[in-house]
Amino acid sequence: MSDDRMFTYNGGAVSPGETQNIRYGISETYLGDPVRIPVTIVNGERDGPTAFLTAAAHGDELNGIEVVREVAHDWDLSELAGTLVCLPVLNVPGFIAQQRYLPVYDRDLNRSFPGKAGSTSSKRMAHQIYENFIAPCDFGLDFHTSTRGRTNMLHVRGDMTDDGVHRLALSFGSKVIIDSDGPSGTLRGEATDAGIPTITIEMGEAHRFQRPLIDDALAGVRSVFAEYGLLETDTVRWPGWRTIVAGTGEKTWLRADSGGIVDTHFESGSLVHEGERIATITNPFKEDAVAIDAPFTGLLIGLLENPVVYPGNPLCHLVEIDESTRRAIETGDAPKPVGQPNAAD
Repeated sequence: MSDDRMFTYNGGAVSPGETQNIRYGISETYLGDPVRIPVTIVNGERDGPTAFLTAAAHGDELNGIEVVREVAHDWDLSELAGTLVCLPVLNVPGFIAQQRYLPVYDRDLNRSFPGKAGSTSSKRMAHQIYENFIAPCDFGLDFHTSTRGRTNMLHVRGDMTDDGVHRLALSFGSKVIIDSDGPSGTLRGEATDAGIPTITIEMGEAHRFQRPLIDDALAGVRSVFAEYGLLETDTVRWPGWRTIVAGTGEKTWLRADSGGIVDTHFESGSLVHEGERIATITNPFKEDAVAIDAPFTGLLIGLLENPVVYPGNPLCHLVEIDESTRRAIETGDAPKPVGQPNAAD
């Protein structure tokens, strides 16, 4: 951002102390009408970092929309130090159709970043979003949910080998962090590669608002703002216990080996022990039961919600935890580690 702290985008500028609500055109419909995304830019009077908050890159993932809206419009940001770029609905065509992908050749907007002018429809949209509202930022939070028929416990995903992402992920204060590169074309992966540390926050199910998860995510945003000094009144939170999952050997999707009707015996976020039955698959006559047992002790961070499966369908996402984390979960919150409260310590 320029020395005078003006936030500029193609077609406008936001001065320090100013808030703008805009509908920014990124494409056109078959009728030639504009496709416009809602953007709120809050430029604080005091100096500080520039952060983006994005949601609904997949049009049916709604929880994050409410997180971004509440930060932009319900929080007292009069003492904000820095600039917030809030984009609650990235995939407007998908949101209107209430489907995951762009209803233009069924393309995935979150595999199209950073985009490219003169390319496919999805890459043109991604290019407009990225160049105007992502590239000027210092870091970002990208909110997602599971796909339809499944649910996720709230957790963070990010490349923990990147120092900036490491700091950002810890400051959000989630209990589980999945250490992974963002796949090619994802907003978090491409932004991080460009020097803009970005994390994905996974939370709940598609097609609904889930208030407990929204409130938890809002607490995470406040924690991030405290870490980076955007709001001085907030503190960096310690989640009680934390596990960072790295490597393919520490996480697995358990899949159905037979078709049928699924009875799940745990909720998302549950601790399961090696050998415990997570789910049972039966036919319509409740015959030929197939048990799905935990191959190791871990957390169910993702779980099937739609109780019918074909062979090969995913049932749950299980991540392995160490002995100290298991004890902390079973006995309650663990002591805050030396080096807190700030994630950068």
